[in-house]
Amino acid sequence: MTTVAAAAPARSAAVPLIVLVIAGCLIAAVTNGIRTTFGLFTLPMTEELGLSREAWGMAMAIQNLVWGATQPFAGAIADKYGTARVVVFGLLLYAAGLLLMVLSPTALLLDLTAGVLCGVGIATSSFSIVMVAFGRNVPQEKRPLIFGVATAASSFGQFAFAPIGQGFISAFEWDKALVYLAIFLLAVIPLAYALRGKTENPTGQADLRFMEALSRAWGYGSYRLLVIGFFVCGFHLAFINVHMPAYLVQCGLTPEVGSWSIAIIGLFNIIGSLSAGYFGGKLPKQLLLASIYFSRAVAIALFMIFPVTELSAYLFAAAMGFLWLSTVPLTAGLVTLFFGARYMGMLYGVAFFSHQVGSFVGVWLGGYAFDATGSYALVWYLGILLGLASAAVHLPIKERPHLTFQPAHA
Repeated sequence: MTTVAAAAPARSAAVPLIVLVIAGCLIAAVTNGIRTTFGLFTLPMTEELGLSREAWGMAMAIQNLVWGATQPFAGAIADKYGTARVVVFGLLLYAAGLLLMVLSPTALLLDLTAGVLCGVGIATSSFSIVMVAFGRNVPQEKRPLIFGVATAASSFGQFAFAPIGQGFISAFEWDKALVYLAIFLLAVIPLAYALRGKTENPTGQADLRFMEALSRAWGYGSYRLLVIGFFVCGFHLAFINVHMPAYLVQCGLTPEVGSWSIAIIGLFNIIGSLSAGYFGGKLPKQLLLASIYFSRAVAIALFMIFPVTELSAYLFAAAMGFLWLSTVPLTAGLVTLFFGARYMGMLYGVAFFSHQVGSFVGVWLGGYAFDATGSYALVWYLGILLGLASAAVHLPIKERPHLTFQPAHA
């Protein structure tokens, strides 16, 4: 009889685990926190530069798509050659993208700077890469929790940087605000040293090439469903993050309500991410994911039914915050359960590409729908339908390893 042994973590980084976790969480907080401020720049940049809402949405959509397309390769490089170098490269490119946004008065230049440069920078420096370092240093049963910690740190960054970003814009104008945010990215580069190291193959597991590993993984039905369902997560997050501040202003509220709504999302997602990480080690992850997507659909529906006020905006932000990135530790946990830590960066990156395709559609469609109809209603209602569809997609997923990726012992 053949059994599958859990792979022991490869402690390739010569730093204590607590130091690695703290450094990784700080990097994740800064990179994600700055990314979530982009929605605050929608009104000041489009008004001063004379851009349409669709043009701005396209730049953000390109950023999300490039981020997703780059993620599998960034993860594969981090898997094979080490995490620290990838993160340093990403932080430098991300900061360069922010600085060059100041010099981007046209839609095309904004597509290149805010879109391509920032997209590649985020892919190579954000929490997805940080989780590669975490995943190789903890045993399988603790990975959902540690992934939840990384995701919660990202959410804390959103909570912290939303008021910081709005404060910079109000005090110094949008162009100087971008410069100050770039400085935050450069300041965390030394922390990447703690993430150095790469993931080694467990004994008995083959070292597969990129396309071979991807082909075997894609042949696993549960992985395909997970990838498809993750599209909806990206659609929800990107649309709300980029367009909700402007939507609230359209409803008669102040820009500060928009920034605090984004901050509240980040605050409550700390609780949601940690809860998802904790329960992901005790309950079926696919059922937790289905319940999260269903709950998102309900939350959006209630937000649409009742009048938009400051109170309803904050309540909606709190509900969505609890459900925001709570999908990430569960999705990453299933990927490592299916295929092991060795291919986590690459194969989670593939799932994340689906997430970012959803982000592209959500951001672009939000801008297009507003320019065409003067309203975001179409996209809000589409978000409800997609949430219900994703809940249904996750139910058939089976929580068990893919045997061809596991080292087998008699």
